[in-house]
Amino acid sequence: MSQGTKDPSLRQRLRDIVFEAETPLGKLFDIALLWLIGLSVLAVMLETVSSIGNRYREMFYIAEWVFTILFTLEYILRLWVSKRPSHYAKSFFGIVDLLSILPSYLLLFPGLGASTSLVVIRILRLLRMFRVLKMVHHIRGARVILRGLINARAKITVFFFTLLVLAVIAGTLMYLVEKDTPQSQFTSIPTSIYYAIVSMTTVGYGDITAQTLIGKLLTTILILAGYAIISVPTGIVSAEFYKSYKDEDETTDACPSCGVHGHLLDANYCRRCGDSLSEE
Repeated sequence: MSQGTKDPSLRQRLRDIVFEAETPLGKLFDIALLWLIGLSVLAVMLETVSSIGNRYREMFYIAEWVFTILFTLEYILRLWVSKRPSHYAKSFFGIVDLLSILPSYLLLFPGLGASTSLVVIRILRLLRMFRVLKMVHHIRGARVILRGLINARAKITVFFFTLLVLAVIAGTLMYLVEKDTPQSQFTSIPTSIYYAIVSMTTVGYGDITAQTLIGKLLTTILILAGYAIISVPTGIVSAEFYKSYKDEDETTDACPSCGVHGHLLDANYCRRCGDSLSEE
């Protein structure tokens, strides 16, 4: 058999391991990546603790480059086994994979002067937390959650817009009622809207308080209404989760080009990139 016929076979086997999670090797690959992602994110968090970061600075530096090299090899492997590498590179998880390794390489080229380089380096180091998004790519149940959130986005948008309108009205009323009281904390309508939102969400920071009887009555109404309002997005998203979970007409096979899952059983083309679902 010629080398030209071996390469597609090798790519196909690696593609099944990298993008599919139903095979033993595919599951092992995902589990190993989850451990690497979790450890790398934990290292980034511990590095920001001064007592730990200063003591183990060199260890964190070495560990970061080990993680970066491993994730770089993973990213290159995904591009190589993809039938259309550009499709995967432009997909959501392709961008996440790139963002997870790019900050470490950018740190090698500060080039912004002594006055701003330290600030830029800190920002770039924090961007490594994007690796936590890579976890979603390797957890099978995450697809149901993501699809439920996407399907609920229109209803959630309307809900938050309505909530904002109510907060504006309530904040305006609170400003009119409280603005003339001695040492009033309701100094403007935006400040009053902030108070209304805090009250409606039942957070209750306590940095601003109503003094008048009417103001306290309005606050009570906002808090009681908040208990009812806060359950609305939960119900919307839960309903979409259930619908996504009940979809049984989907295959678990990944697109060989961009790696996305969730295609219909009779689908011939990817729902995301539009490429053919056939392997070659």
